[in-house]
Amino acid sequence: MDQVLALRTFVRIVEAGSLVKAAGSLNLPRSTVSKLLQDLEDHLGSRLISRSTRAATITTEGAAYYRYAVRLLSDLDEMDAAVRGSTLKPTGRLRVDVGSSLANLILIPELPGFLARYPEIELSLGVSDRTADLVSEGIDCVIRGGPLTDSALIARTLGQLPYVTCATPGYLDANGTPHDLSDLRTLRSIGYFSAATASTFPLRFRRDGAPDELRLAQSISVNESTAHMTALLTGLGIGQTFEFVARPYLQDGRLREILGPYRPAPHPLHLIYHPSRKQNARVRAFCDWAVGLFARIEQPHTSPPDTSATDVAVERTMQRSTA
Repeated sequence: MDQVLALRTFVRIVEAGSLVKAAGSLNLPRSTVSKLLQDLEDHLGSRLISRSTRAATITTEGAAYYRYAVRLLSDLDEMDAAVRGSTLKPTGRLRVDVGSSLANLILIPELPGFLARYPEIELSLGVSDRTADLVSEGIDCVIRGGPLTDSALIARTLGQLPYVTCATPGYLDANGTPHDLSDLRTLRSIGYFSAATASTFPLRFRRDGAPDELRLAQSISVNESTAHMTALLTGLGIGQTFEFVARPYLQDGRLREILGPYRPAPHPLHLIYHPSRKQNARVRAFCDWAVGLFARIEQPHTSPPDTSATDVAVERTMQRSTA
């Protein structure tokens, strides 16, 4: 039995919650995953995982063994990385998930530089505004926005994204340009709803330095940022979006910012990964590149991102992960 492979397989089963998901993320046949787990249990003389047709449930003995296994594998990866040092070339498949606007307007245009620097990395880019589960979907890291809370995941700060509230000149000419939050009551908004919960996010503002939220009648609501911008450009109502998305349309006059003095607080942006990926050379390479990329991006009305604190805890399900 390859005990290290069996340990990695056991850890992945626990984190994924099923043998099928673990097999998919490891790119191994389910039969191989099942055999490795069985061999490990036979070696220990103890049941680690209770299997059913729907899920894999960790036993009391398995939970204790999992804590040892995670620590041992982390030490092993750190030991290997220390010895290999600068001679280690990032190679193999790297799965990254990112929101639609960030992917199309910022990340993808800069990828030639990343792939030229790391030609042996095979990048798989998942583009979606939904919140992904890193472990069960075999994702190495995600770029998402939202507030941070304590969790098992790790994040690196990329920056903060300013919002703008805007609409087409035609819509404002026909319906009136609001100069105060009270003027919004007669207007219709283009809403954005969560792909996970289907709940629509309110319009967010700052009034006298304090956060404020409003819900307006909606002409339409969508759950994808590119479609949201298309609806804005079509003149279906007012809406809030990230400044970097709206900037070219504000500059050429197709959109007009409204209520600038009431801009909400910027949206924090992070690159998130599981602790088991911390010593992965591909993930480290992409993280360092992404931090440098976003540090170069102009972000008006915000302070530069703090990249000195590289590891912070982040909740598994981010709020409003539209970035």
